[in-house]
Amino acid sequence: MDTQGTAPGAAAAPATWPADAGTALALNGAGTFDWDLDRGLLHVDAAGLAVLDLRPDEYDGRPSGLGARLPAPESARLEALLARAAGDGRERYGLYFRIRCRDGSLRWTHTQGRVRRDGDGRPRRVIGIVRDATDELSHTTDRMTPDSERHRESRIVEETTAALARARTVGDVVDVLESARGMGRLGAVSLMMGFVEGGHIRQMAEGRTASLVPELEYTHIDADFPMSEVVRTMSSRFFVSQREFAVRYPRLWPYIAPLNPSAAAYLPLIAEGRAIGAVGLLFREKHDFPPGEQSLLTALTSTIAQSLQRAMLYEQELELAESLQRFMLPHTIPAIPGLRTEVSYRPARQGRDIGGDWYDVIPLPGGRIAAVIGDVQGHDTHAAAVMGQLRIVLRAYAAEGHTAPTVLSRASAFLHDLDTDRFATCLYAEADPATGWLRLVRAGHLDPLLLEPDGTCRALPVAGALPLGLPDGGRQDFPVTSVELAVGQTLLMFTDGLVERPGADPDEGVDALMAAVGRGPRDLGRLARWLSELPGERAGADDLALVLLRREKALGPRLGHQVRREIAAGDLAAVAAVRGLARSAVRAWNADGCADGVELSVQEMTVNALRHTDGGATVTLRLLDGAERRVRVEVADTSAEAPELSADEDIGLTGRGLLLVDRLADVWGVDTHAAGKTVWCEFVCPGAAPDP
Repeated sequence: MDTQGTAPGAAAAPATWPADAGTALALNGAGTFDWDLDRGLLHVDAAGLAVLDLRPDEYDGRPSGLGARLPAPESARLEALLARAAGDGRERYGLYFRIRCRDGSLRWTHTQGRVRRDGDGRPRRVIGIVRDATDELSHTTDRMTPDSERHRESRIVEETTAALARARTVGDVVDVLESARGMGRLGAVSLMMGFVEGGHIRQMAEGRTASLVPELEYTHIDADFPMSEVVRTMSSRFFVSQREFAVRYPRLWPYIAPLNPSAAAYLPLIAEGRAIGAVGLLFREKHDFPPGEQSLLTALTSTIAQSLQRAMLYEQELELAESLQRFMLPHTIPAIPGLRTEVSYRPARQGRDIGGDWYDVIPLPGGRIAAVIGDVQGHDTHAAAVMGQLRIVLRAYAAEGHTAPTVLSRASAFLHDLDTDRFATCLYAEADPATGWLRLVRAGHLDPLLLEPDGTCRALPVAGALPLGLPDGGRQDFPVTSVELAVGQTLLMFTDGLVERPGADPDEGVDALMAAVGRGPRDLGRLARWLSELPGERAGADDLALVLLRREKALGPRLGHQVRREIAAGDLAAVAAVRGLARSAVRAWNADGCADGVELSVQEMTVNALRHTDGGATVTLRLLDGAERRVRVEVADTSAEAPELSADEDIGLTGRGLLLVDRLADVWGVDTHAAGKTVWCEFVCPGAAPDP
């Protein structure tokens, strides 16, 4: 006899005796399945699909096709059971679980199976049955003694309370109540929840039950609905028949009727003496609410109300903290020709503390930019306030044209003068789009990374100093590390929230980041977003910020525009970059005839300024148009002492200094001013001007 299309409990009487196995299973609400683990195919016969409330045309023969009937917690339980069965070598398993029927109700189901293995013990197939366990479990409940029932109720309260204690957000609370640990254990097939907002109730419910009705989602407290009533009266309402519910709430019943409930309970959520919302529960095959069960529901709703109030307060504080943090960060990032810059910030995902991470991209004189990233000690509003002040002050110092060491030195002194107990780490990178040269200064921060065009990534060691804000920090030395960023290379600056893991070595996080960066998107904007999500659930206790700086193309100086470069005190290594800048400028200005003289002169003048003064230097090259085209080189320093032209000048590593400038340049001189002096020279440039 063919029983493949017969639903459980509805099969006709068998025409033969004895009945075959398929008929016996179908008549008893059971079906079979065969899971081929190698091919990922799961065959379920028609009777089994009927148990799962699926039509044959709704199932594609794969395990994922059962997802519509398996709530997430139940699916996780099944997966965990099968994994244990496959891993510990057992041959048989069994489990009770619930499915969600197409009408939204929850039905108890039981599955048992046998794991078939090959000669090596590797699981290959799982063959078993699935059956409707509703009657079995209801009969078991009917036989429960009063003592065991009270024990069950106490366990439900304890376990639900423990689960709610870990819920942080309103969504977490709703998830707990809708999960296997929540109201479903009491037999509820649908849960509705509403929150008081002003004079209205905003309803939230599990969409799979179809109980969330758009026109009822936002209702007035004075409306004739059960949630409104229990909020107004702060007392519970229980209904034990469909007729009772339909007569009392005729406007609501047409929306509830499709769920076919036999009983309903609406309870107020009371916290600190006021109703903050209400909960509605719908039941099937239930026709009474004994006093003990009413007390259980009341106790649970009290716990739910406290959890919701805590969750709403948490979300409000978190939103305020994140808004404050983002308001203190730059709203726009300047566009720099030749350089692509992307930034990203992600707030902490654990706890309500606000962080002190920040970033900034600052336009500098001469077409340069400064990329900054930092982290103020602490995770509170104090850290955020200090961060905001420090970012603004550091931006102001940088925009004035000070060198990178001077900017950090003054910012450190400012932070110390705030009389706060906070310090800050910082990484400051000054970039010249014309040459690609970077000048980096690090104050207690993590080294940046350098991403190559082929996807390889390595750490970029930067000379370091102590964090900002420490005593006497304003007078400490901030050494400069100079490197050239080649076309296609990307500088990655980040805070420790991107790499730190609880209980792990930070170096391991950096190594993991370097290994992961190459797998990220090539587009810089997508890469920034991808990196900010990289920690995932492995982190979240700290916020994170990152800045990506990529050199997209080489730019030369434009006709009629000056080129300027800041050199830190004692930074003789930057002289090579100055020579490269001069060489690029004269070529772009079609002044190759004086290229060698300009290059040598700018080197000697820069070295003199660095070796014979205590401060840094500012190098400026200009193209002067007029009766004759000239290239003018200026090197300004903070010393008012005029240089001397002497034949026995110490040539050291640099040649004959000003003696060489005097021989090469058409004219040179010294201008003194309040801030120091400027040594300059000019070269006549024969030839036509370049095309604009």
